[in-house]
Formats: sequence, C-alpha cells, structure tokens
Amino acid sequence: MDILFERYLEAIRTLDLARVGSPSEIPESFLLAREGRYSSYYIPFESVNSAARVVVVGISPGFVQWKNAMRETQRQMTAGATVEASLRAARLTGAFSGAIRPNFVALLDAIGVQRWLGIASCATLFDVDAPLVQVSAILRHPVFVDGKNYSGTPAMPRQAFLREEMLRYFAHEAAMLPDAVYIPMGASVSEGLDWLARQGVLRGDRILHGLPHPSGANAERVAYFLGKKEKEALSGKTNGEMIDLAREKLLEQMRVLMASG
Repeated sequence: MDILFERYLEAIRTLDLARVGSPSEIPESFLLAREGRYSSYYIPFESVNSAARVVVVGISPGFVQWKNAMRETQRQMTAGATVEASLRAARLTGAFSGAIRPNFVALLDAIGVQRWLGIASCATLFDVDAPLVQVSAILRHPVFVDGKNYSGTPAMPRQAFLREEMLRYFAHEAAMLPDAVYIPMGASVSEGLDWLARQGVLRGDRILHGLPHPSGANAERVAYFLGKKEKEALSGKTNGEMIDLAREKLLEQMRVLMASG
C-alpha cells in the first residue's frame, strides 16, 4: 500500500489545531471514508518497523491521539525532519506512557516474552530495544461513530465498514511482520485479530490472547495475574479462575514459541 503522508502534507502544515475541539471539527480534508454513522480520518501512523518481533495492538487512535500526532508531525515538519522520521515520531507519540507502561512490561515479563526476545526485560522495548516492537492499532486511522471515538461496539467483524478498515490498513502491517507475535489490548481487539487470522492475514498461533489490559482501571486483574494478590482477596468483579486459565495458556504458548525458535 502506498504511503498517504505526502498527500496530506499541506493539510497538516496548515492545520490550526486550536480550532479543532471535537471529532466533528476535524477538517474534511482529512476524511478517509464515511458510511452512515461511521467515519475515519487520516492520521500519520504509517510507520512500520519491519524488524519488530512484537506487535502491540490497540483498538483505534482516539481524538486526543489524533491531535497529539498532528501536533508532533507539525513540529517535525518545522524542524525539517524527513518523511520517515516524521512518521516514526508521530506514531510513537504517547505510546504506553505513564502508569500503563510498567504494568505492561511486568505482564510481558511474567509470561516470558523477554526470554523469547533474548533481552533482560521488556522494559527496554521502550528504550534501547525499541526496534523489536511495533505499537499499532487494528483500526490504524481514527474511527468515529456518531462523532465519538469507536470503543469496540459493535464488534469489528460484524460491521462492513470496520472490516474494510482492518483489511485495508492493518492487514498491510501484518503482511510485513509475518513472524511477529501479536498482543491484543482488550477483548474487542482479540476478536478482530481472530477474524483476521481466519482471513489468512496473520497466524492464529502468533496471537497472545488473555493478558489483562494494563490500564490503572484494571489494577486488580493485573495484580492477580502477576501473583501480587491472593484469589481469596479478589472482589466479585474479578474471575480468578478465568485469569488462571488465560495465564496457563499464555505460558504454554510462549513455551512452544521458544522451543520453535
């Protein structure tokens, strides 16, 4: 697939972000597709790290991420950065920043991703070992439903517009990274990746299902997965047995991956 960035260079250069306060105020010059309640808008997230062995898959960039990426791209353009550098900087803007990062690193280390990669800890994926990871979204470009961030409902495989978005953009990345492992961030992304696997876009045995989302709002599930909280102390909203099953399946999957090289 061709890089779209140069087509949007002038629109990005002249964009007045102060005048864009909601998805409905994104200029039409960034519109990629619209169908009924659904619309998608260009974001400069076209950088693909072809050496990546781990692909972290979120659901879709939201409106705030769109603004942050555009702001960073404008900054790169003003500084005279190359297209490649601008795209890389835009995609990395805010990737797993704040409290979510240590949780994410701990979860990956707990199932042995660092051993499979041959590094001491997945913490270095955000530093010296950044070439080993691709931070992505199954819907590469922001999708809005009735002018609001798409949040996973309806399920992506059940909606033609969303299926097309996955196949048009994410499938392109997956084709470049056939030997990577894919880590879905949330149940809706897991469902979407499974659908793509059935379409032959990626291998189902390379999808690491079952990691708790590392957000602070999911602290209890993360703590139990990591062995930092006893099952007897869990609240009624956390199913310890399901987490146990998911952990065992992930550990076995990593054992198989390490055995196969």
